[in-house]
Amino acid sequence: MNGEESMVQIAQNGERRTSVDDVFDYLYDEILSLRLRPGDKISEAEVATMFGVSRQPVRDAFSRLANLDLLLIRPQRATEVKRFSMREITKSRFVRSAVEREVLRRAALYCDAEGAALLDAALVAQEKAVEEGDVDGFGALDYEFHRTLCVIARADFAFDVIMAEKSKVDRLCMLGLSKEYRMPALVEDHRTIAEAVKRHDAEAAIEVGTLHLSRLDETIERVAKTNATYIEPDDL
Repeated sequence: MNGEESMVQIAQNGERRTSVDDVFDYLYDEILSLRLRPGDKISEAEVATMFGVSRQPVRDAFSRLANLDLLLIRPQRATEVKRFSMREITKSRFVRSAVEREVLRRAALYCDAEGAALLDAALVAQEKAVEEGDVDGFGALDYEFHRTLCVIARADFAFDVIMAEKSKVDRLCMLGLSKEYRMPALVEDHRTIAEAVKRHDAEAAIEVGTLHLSRLDETIERVAKTNATYIEPDDL
């Protein structure tokens, strides 16, 4: 299971899996990995046949994916993979940036020896993943690093918001530079953030955190120019 999938399963831990979960997980991974691309049509009947289930579990899974802005369900018309909305992406990044700034400010204020040790351990694990070329493992560790900052900030609830907003742009990340190429730069960002938090320098942590989030800007511009069909027509 990759990093994105493991995050989606947080809310389902300890619960009995259902056919809805199976369909949801499969389609979520297909969409996030871009095997199903923006604008692709999805047949409720075909998915039901593939999983050997009735159409109701598929309908429920579709609904969950629609709530994550990954599917566009239109009555009497084909369901399709949601195209990118530049307005929604801008909104998502605005929300995440605001939340992460406050998390970093609080983390710098509250970081103690235990918190510093957690950050150090997280960086060691990330460096190992880079050395081994473990892309999926690094994805999970990336999420865990941001969750650790929320814990140190005594605002673990903030991670729910970060996770929800991050999921809305993960597909864009897949269209950018390969994860193998990006991992060293991301680790360096994390290392600089961690050092600032450990020395209680909130402004430095926020500055690097802002840079960290801005690394998606180039990808957004490239997608708008080279993959215009992936973007909502009204956004062009």
